[in-house]
Amino acid sequence: MLSASLFPVLIFFLASSFVGGLMLAAFYPRTVKASAYRQRFERVAGHTQINRTGSADESRDRRRSVEKTLRDIEEQQKAHVRKGRKPKLEARLRQAGLGWSTRAYWVACAGTGLAIYVLVALLGLGAFAALGFATAGGLYLPHFHVNTTRNRRLKRFTAEFPNAVDVIVRGLKAGLPMTDCLRVIAAEAQEPVKGEFLTIAHDQTLGLPVDEAVERLCERMPLPEARFFAIVITIQSRTGGSLSEALGNLSKVLRERKKMKAKIKAMSAEAKSSAGIIGALPFFVAGAVYLTSPDYMSLLFTTMTGKMVLVGSALWMGIGTLLMRKMINFDF
Repeated sequence: MLSASLFPVLIFFLASSFVGGLMLAAFYPRTVKASAYRQRFERVAGHTQINRTGSADESRDRRRSVEKTLRDIEEQQKAHVRKGRKPKLEARLRQAGLGWSTRAYWVACAGTGLAIYVLVALLGLGAFAALGFATAGGLYLPHFHVNTTRNRRLKRFTAEFPNAVDVIVRGLKAGLPMTDCLRVIAAEAQEPVKGEFLTIAHDQTLGLPVDEAVERLCERMPLPEARFFAIVITIQSRTGGSLSEALGNLSKVLRERKKMKAKIKAMSAEAKSSAGIIGALPFFVAGAVYLTSPDYMSLLFTTMTGKMVLVGSALWMGIGTLLMRKMINFDF
């Protein structure tokens, strides 16, 4: 039997234990749950901080890689400029798409010169004059034909190239690999884009990387548009990233450049017309005066002073025409 003095202590101990048990049963789950939440929050916060740090490091590394790639491309362009801006004869023939060899070009020059010599000799202007006209025509006319064909082909490539870039963007978004997109363009695009991309596809088939194959496109087509395309492909192949997004932005830039060229052409049309009228006006006036007063104009062809005046006038007219041409031609 417990003594009377210990009985109140026992009652107090049992009552305290009962109340403590009830409070623990009521509030302990919430305390544990809050602690779990706190621990999970701390883990997530720490993981987020790690991800942010890793993402910042990756972004910094990618930016450095892009900068290095751009420096390499710039060095290549400087080296190309140091070698000479004007392409060689073989490169111009290839860019014109004529399929001529260097030997065929010189044969064409010789044939043109011979034809001009025979024509001038039949007109009775003398052997010396016929030789001069034959030399000038034999050297200039094939050169003019190659340059005209080359410029026309480059313009067609510039007009069709944005559509080819759009085809690549849509193909990449649809899940096609880059190689298949290039083959689609090589099969369905218009010339000269079709032939150039067919060459790129053949280079890839032979094992050449896509960035190097596209870099060769810049040699065959010395255009800013082709250079932009090569830079985008090179940066993506070395640093990674979304190629479809980069090419989509490039397509927008190319189309904006095309619009700007059209605006420049429209704005300079009036100046070109004025330059043509001013350049042709002296010839029309001289012809009209010769028809009305032939004796008055014949002094320019029969006297030494008149011939000197003609030479000086032709010289100043040529200088003025070149200056007007320089003023209305915009480099874009």
